[in-house]
Amino acid sequence: MLSRADRDVVALTVLGLLTMGPKHTYEMHRLMIDTHKDFVTGLPRSMYHAVEKLQRDGLIEVVGTLRDGPRPERTVYALTGAGRAALKDRVGRLLRTPDADSTLFVAALTFMACLPVPDVRAALDERAATLHAAATAAAKALEEIQAPRLLLIELEYQLARDRAEKAWVDRIVADLVSGRLAWPDDPTEFIAQLP
Repeated sequence: MLSRADRDVVALTVLGLLTMGPKHTYEMHRLMIDTHKDFVTGLPRSMYHAVEKLQRDGLIEVVGTLRDGPRPERTVYALTGAGRAALKDRVGRLLRTPDADSTLFVAALTFMACLPVPDVRAALDERAATLHAAATAAAKALEEIQAPRLLLIELEYQLARDRAEKAWVDRIVADLVSGRLAWPDDPTEFIAQLP
C-alpha cells in the first residue's frame, strides 16, 4: 500500500528535478511545463509549497541565491543526502507497486533514472509479478462467477488493464537488459538533451 507521502507527486518532482543539479523553484516549474510533465497539477503554487516542506524536512537545502537582471532574487535549492535517499526509495516503491492511480507510476517512470538499472529492473520485475497475480485472479474470478457479463464488466476491464500493463513492463525490462533503453551514468546528462 502506498503512503500519503508516496502520492505527493509535486514533492517527488522537486526531488527528481534536483538530481539534475541545483535549481530555483521557477526553473523547476519551467522544466515541468517545457517537458510536458502533466502529472503535476497546481503549478506553480504547489511547487513552492512542496519546496518549503522538503526544506523543512531536511530533504533539500538552500545553496545560494540568483538575480537575473531586474527580476526578483531567487533562492537556489539542492538535494541533501537524505533527499537523494528519499527520492530513490520513493521511486523504487512507485515502480514496484501497482496502484489504481496511474499518475504515480507515470511520475516514477519520469524519475527512474535516479536509480541504477539493476534496481529499476528489480522493481519492474516485482511490479510485473504483482500484475500477473492480479490478472490470474481476475481471470479465475471471471470463469467462476456465474453472473451476466454486464455485472462483471469492470473485472473484465481490470483484467485487460493488468495484462496490457504487464506486457508493457516486460518490454521495458527487456529493453533494459538488452541496452536498447539508454541509461545515463549521471542524471544531469538529460538536461543537455532538453529542447
